[in-house]
Amino acid sequence: MAEKKHKILEGYADVPGGKVWYKIMGEGDGVPLITLHGGPGSTHNGFAPLEALADERRVIFYDQLGCGKSDRPDDLSLWNTDRFVQELAELRDALGFSSVHILGHSWGTMLATDYLLTQPTGVQSVIMSSPCISIPMWIKDCDAYIKLLDKGVQGTLAVHQKNGTIDSQEYKSAVEIFNNKHVNPLHTKPEILKSTAKQRGRIVYETMWGPNEFYMTGTLAGYDRTDRLHEIKVPTLFSCGRVDEATPETTGHYQSLIPGSEFVIYENSAHMPYWDEPERYIKVVSDFMRRNDPDKSDNDLSLIDFGSTGYS
Repeated sequence: MAEKKHKILEGYADVPGGKVWYKIMGEGDGVPLITLHGGPGSTHNGFAPLEALADERRVIFYDQLGCGKSDRPDDLSLWNTDRFVQELAELRDALGFSSVHILGHSWGTMLATDYLLTQPTGVQSVIMSSPCISIPMWIKDCDAYIKLLDKGVQGTLAVHQKNGTIDSQEYKSAVEIFNNKHVNPLHTKPEILKSTAKQRGRIVYETMWGPNEFYMTGTLAGYDRTDRLHEIKVPTLFSCGRVDEATPETTGHYQSLIPGSEFVIYENSAHMPYWDEPERYIKVVSDFMRRNDPDKSDNDLSLIDFGSTGYS
């Protein structure tokens, strides 16, 4: 079956610190979806499978400041969560969307959480995809995964982190072993992820996060909003892969803190289920948004085959 051609509008919006590039795809009647990529600094490119959602609504992709096609200022003070929240608010204002759905992935769920805690109007729902809402829990989960790796790999990671030699190829190779089990797509090697790797904002990532997913040295260390999740009052869908670095146990804990929220586990996925199980991912997200579009929020779960779920 031929892929559907979607109407595309690209442009730039002024935000604190510079201009960000955006792309609006589709023209359906559904409430628009704004996507928040991970990283920080990973660009919109990894979200390519989400273009299928443009069949029924406008989908907004954008590169957060410091990566991709957006400006890359050299002021390190810009790389903080509050500024990224303001960036999202100003982008939404510039685009004129009074009503939106939000999908955040990984770091994008931290951004979505802090944005929602400002109590913006017109947010129909939020999808927390492979969420990180507590850095202490994230690091604890990553440490548990590392203990399951080969003893030699564990030793390599520990020695280089202790000695400050994390730029060595030996250390990077050990990191990639972890990534291939819990971060990267399990069943495919998407060309777009390789061809656009240089567009990522490495400075943003290292400033806010660190050198890799499990060795936390950046300004986000200590981030934890679990005590405020109950303040989120919009329909919320949590999801993660079975062997995701955002573990099912921790994701389920987040879900338990928002009454009425839902939880889906993608059984054959790591941290990028939209690549590992794209058809199911798109169906789950599409159905969730349709149920929460205006006049379609009766939440009749019997209409949907979620498969492995943990919603309450």
